[in-house]
Amino acid sequence: MQLFYHPEMGINSKEISFDREESKHISKVLRKKEGDILKVTNGKGVLFNMEIIQFQNHRLTGKILEYEVEKPKPYQLHLAVAPTKMNDRFEWFLEKATEIGVDEITPILCDHSERKNIKKDRFERVLQSAMKQSLHYTLPILNDLTPFSEFVKTAKNDQLFIAHCEEQQKFSLQTMVNPMKNSSILIGPEGDFSAQEIDLALQNGFSAVSLGNSRLRTETAAIVACHTVALINEIPLP
Repeated sequence: MQLFYHPEMGINSKEISFDREESKHISKVLRKKEGDILKVTNGKGVLFNMEIIQFQNHRLTGKILEYEVEKPKPYQLHLAVAPTKMNDRFEWFLEKATEIGVDEITPILCDHSERKNIKKDRFERVLQSAMKQSLHYTLPILNDLTPFSEFVKTAKNDQLFIAHCEEQQKFSLQTMVNPMKNSSILIGPEGDFSAQEIDLALQNGFSAVSLGNSRLRTETAAIVACHTVALINEIPLP
């Protein structure tokens, strides 16, 4: 199945048109024509069957035949991750986390951050592409770059975790995560969180966790955390 994305589609939509670039891709590259059926999502958990009715003035228009609403997951995962120095490594994380099933991502600015700005538009395109490739119907929320202190003081999920490398008391993430609960997990930069940041997180209800014995890169740690939570929520309860 090939999946397309149109954020403006709604369950009350009758017809919809794609922009010039996507219309060209569908008609010229994929060779789709009038009468063909496309699978389209709005990134909000809805899959539409759309019939192409015309291609005019460089815009493809289709009519909505039917739709189905994706069953919501029993948990939500919010990853707060320090952007890596190399953009391609952070983009790799965005892609893989979307495939696994992250719900929300907040890039965070930390004391040891090597990157202090992000290309949010580019990151959004990576998320959209990964969503379509993995046949998900819900696009992860991508927030603006947020200072660490601001994030930890406003986080309100059921379970709050900070993964760090300091020699302090920590428990394995897989033993701490409760299934069917919403979680927020902090993943620091290559230089790890500062001692002050760790203390601030603990003071605001975060629990310190370990992701294993290996020292992981930022993007690897984020994927391990994402997959751990997803796997725990896939194991049937006794």
